Amino acid sequence: MKKILIVDDEPNIVMSLEYTFKKKNFEVFIARDGSEAIDIAESSIPDVILLDIMMPNVDGYETLKKIKDSTNLKHTKIVFLTAKNKATDIEKGLQLGADKYLTKPFSVKKLVLEINELLDKN
Repeated sequence: MKKILIVDDEPNIVMSLEYTFKKKNFEVFIARDGSEAIDIAESSIPDVILLDIMMPNVDGYETLKKIKDSTNLKHTKIVFLTAKNKATDIEKGLQLGADKYLTKPFSVKKLVLEINELLDKN
């Protein structure tokens, strides 16, 4: 069973994504901010992390840097899912090491396809 960590501070998005990925037979973990995401990721070692950028405490960019610095998480795929849709934001996210950068609003069906495609590359 593949593991996904959903990191977002918007409860409706989290509930929708949690429901969707559980239906697709993923083991789902939830974090509301970057520091919680790091703790959960270190203990659960997810296959993919779905990461928002604009969050309280530690934002998505900083979270991504910490994940990339962790030897335990170096094989974890990172997908930004964010409302930040300027070219400079996308470029920054990809330069920091995100595997994909998707913007809100999003199609759940397309998101699932993107995640599965990313995981099938392994």
